[in-house]
Amino acid sequence: MEDEHKQLLFTLIGSVPSGKVVAYGQLANLAGLPRQARAVGRLLKNLPEGTTLPWHRVVNSQGKISFPAGSEKFNEQKGRLQEEGIVFKNDKINMTEFQWR
Repeated sequence: MEDEHKQLLFTLIGSVPSGKVVAYGQLANLAGLPRQARAVGRLLKNLPEGTTLPWHRVVNSQGKISFPAGSEKFNEQKGRLQEEGIVFKNDKINMTEFQWR
């Protein structure tokens, strides 16, 4: 992935407001990288420790957290989203209600 795409993705992630989520594929499309959702996931996986980017607002297209249920990262992401008012039903977010447009 080119640096310009990385910078654009960082900017987009930083633009997602509190109380909203964005899907990996949606981010890829907004950055001009259609069908590159996995690349967005890899980018997020390699964020530096202690980053201030709101990575927790990125979920899969089904409105689910991609970390294994019950894992430390899953619990951290879910907790952060709930603090922002995101509601889960069976570990799933209603994308119609909470997806960033």
